[in-house]
Amino acid sequence: MPLAVLNSLDEWIERFGLSVQTALTIGNFDGVHLGHRKILQNVVEHSRATSCIATAITFSPHPLAVLRPGAAPPLIESLEQRLRHFEELGLDAALVLQFDHGLASLSPENFVRRILCDTLRTKCVLIGEEFRFGNKQAGDVALLRELGRSLGFDVHCIPRVNVRGTIVSSSAVRKAVAEGNVSRAVRLLGRPFALEGEIRSGTGTGHKVLFPTLNLSTGQEVLPAHGVYATETVVEAKLYRSATNVGVRPTFDGTHLTIESHLFDFSRHATKGAMEVRFWHRLRSEQKFGSAGELRKQIQRDIARTRSFFARLDAARKLVRGS
Repeated sequence: MPLAVLNSLDEWIERFGLSVQTALTIGNFDGVHLGHRKILQNVVEHSRATSCIATAITFSPHPLAVLRPGAAPPLIESLEQRLRHFEELGLDAALVLQFDHGLASLSPENFVRRILCDTLRTKCVLIGEEFRFGNKQAGDVALLRELGRSLGFDVHCIPRVNVRGTIVSSSAVRKAVAEGNVSRAVRLLGRPFALEGEIRSGTGTGHKVLFPTLNLSTGQEVLPAHGVYATETVVEAKLYRSATNVGVRPTFDGTHLTIESHLFDFSRHATKGAMEVRFWHRLRSEQKFGSAGELRKQIQRDIARTRSFFARLDAARKLVRGS
């Protein structure tokens, strides 16, 4: 069933009325990393066991963008990507609340009464250990449990996820991507970090001098460090292995950031349409070469290394399936 996306309490009431009960979680869920996924999967499990609607309450824009704009983090993904992950994980509904000073001023008690109890008829809430809510983040897990006991809902606290000694968090994902350590981002997210946007026309240098590429125009805020990556690219609803350069093309004295992918087994000259690039592994930093010929030889090596990376990935997947 498609995810129901509601953008206000009135829309929720119009869609579900005031009789259905929910199992829910609350948060920004930027990146929907493994820690988020663990919570969301528990929401779905509890909802199925209790005949409730599996729901996530999330916010747009990020609360810090309203309360402390200078401290607001760049977002790992767009709201549309976040909602798509919710649907993939099996949630029934997402309540996307516009975060403004009015919402920020609600006390923890009023937030719970007005939204969770009076509107969403919450039966259980699943949250992380560091959960805070209400005006000036005055509410914590202990207060939520106290309110749950008095208002008739259960509270389940989900432990944080640790991957190779790192607590999984949106901050850790941002850091990994910004440093170009996309392999680490894969481990924290449980999938490759992805940039989405539209194909845009480039200078034509790739087709004329080097290798044909598709250029991505994206509005996403977190970008990988300049360099060359083993990637997968989705165009025209089909997935292609690819090698992607993120940078300013210094060999040609470029000054503007470009994200250009050479797709394997793709021969068409596409100039428009949706495009998604999934980053698996960093091959090298961006370099300035003495000539286009030197760069072409390096790109040939990059393509060979990319094919080798995916051959190893495929072999590892086959081994896991066979075990």
